[in-house]
Parts: sequence; C-alpha cells; structure tokens
Amino acid sequence: MKVLLIEDTMTSATLVRHQLAKIGLTSLYAPNGPTGIDIFLREKPDLVLLDVIMPGMDGFEVARKLRQLEQAGEWTPIIFLTARTSDEDLRRGIEVGGDDYLVKPISEVVLGAKIRAMQRIAQMRYSLLVLTRKLDEANQELTRLSGVDGLTGIPNRRRFDDTLMREWKRAARSESEIALLAADVDCFKQYNDSLGHQAGDDCLKAVARCLQGQLRRPTDLVARYGGEEFFVILPETCRSGALQVAEGLRQGVEGLQMPHGRSTAGPVVTISIGVAVQRASPALEGGVFALLKAADQALYQAKRGGRNRVALAS
Repeated sequence: MKVLLIEDTMTSATLVRHQLAKIGLTSLYAPNGPTGIDIFLREKPDLVLLDVIMPGMDGFEVARKLRQLEQAGEWTPIIFLTARTSDEDLRRGIEVGGDDYLVKPISEVVLGAKIRAMQRIAQMRYSLLVLTRKLDEANQELTRLSGVDGLTGIPNRRRFDDTLMREWKRAARSESEIALLAADVDCFKQYNDSLGHQAGDDCLKAVARCLQGQLRRPTDLVARYGGEEFFVILPETCRSGALQVAEGLRQGVEGLQMPHGRSTAGPVVTISIGVAVQRASPALEGGVFALLKAADQALYQAKRGGRNRVALAS
C-alpha cells in the first residue's frame, strides 16, 4: 500500500513516515497542498494522510480538489491529521471528502488500525466493483442473446420488431424512404418431410448465412421472423435499390445449390421475396404496420406467381 502524506510540519511528517515504515508501508511526502496534488496525480496513492492546518491551501481545500480529480468509479481514502477536534471541523472534513480523522499527536497503534480498516473498505469496494462489472457484462450478453435466433444465430423477431420501429421513426423524422423485404423458403415443409428436421435446420442456417452475407451496409438487418420466414430491413432505400437487393438475395440462395427434389420452384432450395417501399412521415399513422402488411402481401404474390421470384407491393 502506497501512502501519500501531505504535512507542512517537518517534525510531524518525520514521525508519521517512521510509523508508516514500521508497519511496512511505502510513503510519499508533500510539504504543502499544491505539491501533494501533483504527487497524487502522478503516483496514484492508495491512501492520503492530510494535515488540516497548512499555510496557503488548507487540508479541507486539498481534499476537495483531490475528490474532483478522481475519475468515475475511483476512490482514494483520505484521513485528516489534526489537533482540532470540534464537531464543526469533523462535519466540514467529511463534507469535503474526508473519510476519517486522526488526532495529533499520532498514535502508532491507532494509525495502524485506521489504515487496516481503510484497506478492508478499499478491498470490499474493489470486489464490489469487479462484481458489478461482471453483472453488467452478463446483462449485456443476456440482452444480446435475447435478440438472437437460437437456431440460425441471426437477429430474431424481437430484435426485428425493435429495429423496424426504430428505423421507421428515424425515417419519419427525415421523411426518407424505407424498404422491407419478406422472404420465405419455397416448399420448406416438403423439404422437412422428405429429408428430416435436422436437414431442415441445416437448410435454414445456410439460408440465414447467405442472406446476412449479401447485405453490405451496417444499417441493413436480416432477421428470422419465424419458421422458414425471414425479413430484411433496408433503411433509406428506394424501390430500384430494394429490388436489386432482393434479386441478389434470391440468386444467392439459389446459388447455394442445395438439392430439393420436392420443390415446385426448381431442383434446389429457393426463396420467394416480397418487397415493400414507403416514404415515412410523422403524419402517416400506422405506417410501419402498413409496410409490414404490404411486404407480406407481395410475398404471397411472389408465391402465387410460381415462387423463386421477387414481387413488388403496389
């Protein structure tokens, strides 16, 4: 433990440093407040012993400045050394950031006991900070996992709903266009029935990876909506751009060349995609729900048209 002693009286400083050395502690010495503050910033001591009565900047002012210099989450115990023992002095010392008082002349036994007590408090506080950080990390991981689909590893419906609402509100503020793509694996039930659920799961994983890999902008999001259905959010995207992305997704999945002997759309796994584009506006009540409905209707239009194709909502 490294102790900073700020004391203007050399006799008192020598005695206290001798006592600190006897109990095995390293001491740093400052003869006045400004020097003590400089050493505090440079050396980052574990404990400060601070004389109250000093010329120029007294101990109360030094303590106040030390507390102001500490970063968020930091705490260095401050023990005042003083011959003044009035209730008002004690109140003021605690108010400016002090943690305890030692009355001069300093008793070696009391000094050792006070330091050990501060060590225990510092250790408990450190343990609490470590635990708090671990809990924060665990909560962040839980939040992340709550938005991830357990099978495919891409965002799930909950994350999709939150993101779509957020992007719609953002688009409404700037009255910009937002595109929504609804995609469905063609004849997936037949794929499952013929090859089994494990093959079906592997198919969905491959499709999810393909869709996610096709998106280029960090603002774009693909999510598994449920079963074999996926949604893609494309902020600030016009119709031509949305159709281009959709066609790229369709070709990407077809290019995986996963055999599907029972599909009416072709010999391999394919997807149908419905595209809806809307210029958002604060005055457009229920606009986000209308966008969802339009994308879903366009998807069914693509299915009715023979599957393995892209359809644009009117």
